[in-house]
Amino acid sequence: MCASVIGAQLYTVRDFLRTPAEIRDSFRRVADIGYEAVQCSGLGPIDAAELRAVADEAGLQIAATHTDFDRIRREPGQVIEEHRAWGCRHVAIGGMPGEYRKAEGFSRFAREASVAVRPLIDAGLTFSYHNHSFELERFGDRTGLQILAEESDPEAFSFEVDTYWIQHGGGNPVTWLERLKDRMHIVHLKDLAMRGTEQRFAEVGEGNLEWPAILAACRAADIEWYLIEQDRCDGDPFDSLGTSLRNLRALGLH
Repeated sequence: MCASVIGAQLYTVRDFLRTPAEIRDSFRRVADIGYEAVQCSGLGPIDAAELRAVADEAGLQIAATHTDFDRIRREPGQVIEEHRAWGCRHVAIGGMPGEYRKAEGFSRFAREASVAVRPLIDAGLTFSYHNHSFELERFGDRTGLQILAEESDPEAFSFEVDTYWIQHGGGNPVTWLERLKDRMHIVHLKDLAMRGTEQRFAEVGEGNLEWPAILAACRAADIEWYLIEQDRCDGDPFDSLGTSLRNLRALGLH
């Protein structure tokens, strides 16, 4: 069983990650909030060695990344080298490219991605697919996410379940965590609140998701990295990361 750690998905603070200086400052701020790890997503240009140095200075582990799928296909060797430099095993993508987002595309992506990511797996890394809500569209008797799960290679293709987007698409986060529990290393914890009839992103514990059940399902899946993300924040996104972290700790996740 892996030890589990709470991390910050840096897409939350993407507006503060445009330059190496901003990245260094933001890593320090995230560490000061109390985080031990980050997932790199939404960063501006920075050399791989410098990024590792910035993380080390802040005392943060790079737990995972969101990496462009085309880069994985075109230059897997470079992707592998970068992740080794960062001490990071987990490569994820933020969603499938637009060309696949149609009825036959889910099956095609499941097949093609299973082959494309094999060099990463052979190098000791993992590959995870991050869902939004469009994967919950039904095609006949299956959703797109079911097709991805059923037609991809379980030894190569893992999942990064995003709790908000599952709920947004009409699914149950607990059901999907249970369904994919043998194919998960990382999870995105994100809450959903209502303002009138509008669904809105919220800090973990400030919305309507049923966190005790979600966290129990994560524990049953032996999740390694619990990554907090908030796509849009009403105030300072660093404050939102702090609120989510405090609330998760109050829920018993340490």
